[in-house]
Amino acid sequence: MSGITLDRDGPVALIRFDRPEKLNALTLAMYEELGAAFDEVRDDASIGVAVLTGAGHRAFCVGADLTESIPALAEGRFDISRWDGAHQKHTALFKPVIAAVNGLCLGGGFEIMLSTDLRIAADTAEFQLPESGVGVVPAGGTLTRLARQIPYVWAMELMLLGDRISAATALRYGLLNAVVPADRLLEAAMDRAHRLTARSGTALETIKESVLRLGDLPQDQAFHSEALYGQRAFTAPDAREGLAAFAERRPPRFPSRRNAGRPPT
Repeated sequence: MSGITLDRDGPVALIRFDRPEKLNALTLAMYEELGAAFDEVRDDASIGVAVLTGAGHRAFCVGADLTESIPALAEGRFDISRWDGAHQKHTALFKPVIAAVNGLCLGGGFEIMLSTDLRIAADTAEFQLPESGVGVVPAGGTLTRLARQIPYVWAMELMLLGDRISAATALRYGLLNAVVPADRLLEAAMDRAHRLTARSGTALETIKESVLRLGDLPQDQAFHSEALYGQRAFTAPDAREGLAAFAERRPPRFPSRRNAGRPPT
């Protein structure tokens, strides 16, 4: 990979937008590479959690490259659905993904952040959906996700007016879990990631999958499906080990974590 890198810290995958000289703007190749990185996290049993961040201190990601990616879309050379993997649309990645937002988070970068599960930002980070000002829309998942994640009026203000907001405002809106000093950002994100890898992989993936899939179902149907997800977790090896560890007053050794941190052979 060139503009996207994937490194490992034991069972944690660290994915970076790695084009700091261009504020981590996404080229066409980078969209493909990011989708491939998410696929690698999904398919590699040695990875339990991913952390997504940007190289350098100035930007997490400022979205699609205005000299390449946006013109390709505007000229109709390909459909935006080609970027579904990078935007985690129709995803089968049910391992947790943490965004560590280290600077400007604009446009497509904001949209990719919305596809993550936990979000921590540096106190210097800024957020914006500027698309309406240039005659386009945030169609990388945001038209669907944003109003489901935060109150409607705040979602519409962000999309319609396109104003830039601070990390403190993003936290108040409910876009973030925490804001930390910039020099502690990656440490804070990696700490959460490693805490997650100590928990049951089966439980975490079941939680994420069920939340993603049940949200649009009628309530009675959702309750029925929830019971099926619950039964799957309760009868899995991790549950047996977790209950045994609780009874024996020892840390659990979850079967789902046996390959954690071991690179594939």
